[in-house]
Amino acid sequence: MAGNIGRSLCGGNRRVVITSSFFGAPLPVESNMSEQDSDKIEPVDFNLSESPLFSNQTAQVSSNKPKIWVWMGLSGLVLVALLVIFVLPTVVSEYELPLERRVDVAEILSNQALVNPVTAISPFAEAQQSLLRKEAQDVLAELLGRQGELDALDVQKWAEVAYAEALEQASIGDEYYRTQAFALARDSYALGRAGLDQLFDSVATVLSQTLIDAQQALEESDAIVARDKFALALLFEADNEIAQIGLQRAQSLDEVGAFIADANELFEDGELDQARDLYRQVLNLDSYNQFAREKIREVSALIIGNEFSRIMSSGYTLLEGGDPEQAIATFQRAAALGVKQEQALAAITQTENEIASAEINRLRELIVASEGEEQWQSAVGDYDRVLAIDVNLLFAIDGRDYAEKRARLDSLLIDAIDNPERFSEDAVFQQTLDVYYTGRAIEEAGPRLSGQLDELQIFLENSQVPIDVQLISDALTDVTLLRIGNLGTFKQTSVSLKPGHYVAVGKRIGYREVRAEFTVGFGQTPNSVLVKCEERIVATNRR
Repeated sequence: MAGNIGRSLCGGNRRVVITSSFFGAPLPVESNMSEQDSDKIEPVDFNLSESPLFSNQTAQVSSNKPKIWVWMGLSGLVLVALLVIFVLPTVVSEYELPLERRVDVAEILSNQALVNPVTAISPFAEAQQSLLRKEAQDVLAELLGRQGELDALDVQKWAEVAYAEALEQASIGDEYYRTQAFALARDSYALGRAGLDQLFDSVATVLSQTLIDAQQALEESDAIVARDKFALALLFEADNEIAQIGLQRAQSLDEVGAFIADANELFEDGELDQARDLYRQVLNLDSYNQFAREKIREVSALIIGNEFSRIMSSGYTLLEGGDPEQAIATFQRAAALGVKQEQALAAITQTENEIASAEINRLRELIVASEGEEQWQSAVGDYDRVLAIDVNLLFAIDGRDYAEKRARLDSLLIDAIDNPERFSEDAVFQQTLDVYYTGRAIEEAGPRLSGQLDELQIFLENSQVPIDVQLISDALTDVTLLRIGNLGTFKQTSVSLKPGHYVAVGKRIGYREVRAEFTVGFGQTPNSVLVKCEERIVATNRR
């Protein structure tokens, strides 16, 4: 017995045809297969006659019951046939070869719509979204950092509304972030950050106003407000000296107020010493209390004023008693108190008139002698001594002014005569010439001044007469005469120079620079000046 079984699977439409001579006529397993697809069925032949189960030959088995195995084989084939007829069509309709479950396109599309209702984005768009998400996160990080800084400054005490508005803007950014609108989230975070930045940037202004408010509270003796304001200022700037001092003052403000009230009462009663002691205790508690400081100054002045009046009365009593020396000592003690010194000095001057007149006359004689010898600096010193006795003496005031000018002129003439080589500089020459003419303008010059002017005149005249100076070189060295100019290279040259001090500089490539200093005139003119670079520079390599 022989049979053929054939089948074909084509896409979504399948038709399986099983033919077997064992089962009889062909059996349709599944419909919906096109006629074209049916032509592609590949027959598979099973020659049942070749199987030991269906062979007429005796099986080569050592069993004593061979017929049992034949019937078991037939039963198996019947079972297979039933499976093919009833089960295979269902399997074929649900699975594709090799027995994989059929993909339901509608189900896949439905699942994708539930998972991601938005149309799938491209890799580029997804990268852009990631970039925007990163930017939003970065701005948010900066916003949170600024928020932490402001919280540390107790921002809600001084900018509650603006702070809340900035955080509200940040909350809007959170809503955008949750819906993946990262660009809008970034912009909202940026607005919130900008608001916080503005608050942070205003700290200096707020600090200034806080210190003003704190100081006002301190002046109004409002200890609670003053402490709070100064403490807030220290949050802004921990090392702010004004806030540190203010907080310390505010902490003792109540006790200070009590002391000031008691001191004021004592002051009104005329108990000046006790009032001053209480004001000093106020300064011990609050060393910056200006009111207490001024009251101490006022009370001290009153106390010293009373003492001054007592001492001056004692001095006049001594003067009337014919003891001017003791009266002067008493007046000096009154002047030492530092109050009404003019009054005390006037009394001293009045008392010392007789003694002072003799001293003034003695000093005046010394002044006349010094001026006659043209010792003007000594005369200035004597005039100062006279003015120390009586600052209002007109002869001493006028005489000192003239003596001081003559002493300054004398000093300038001495300096010019001692340094004539500087006249080669035009500025120095012109300045010295002005000094010379100033001296010549004095009508009663005196022998010292006349001699100085004559000597200076000779130096000035000679300083303008050029002198030839020989310069020697090697025709390889480039020579420059400072304040004159570049002379170039030469072996020998002559230069006409005014008397004075000069410096010649020589330069040559590969050689060390040389300098030659010399003085022209005043008996110091050299026969020649050598300017030549001779020391070669040796190059060295160092690591």
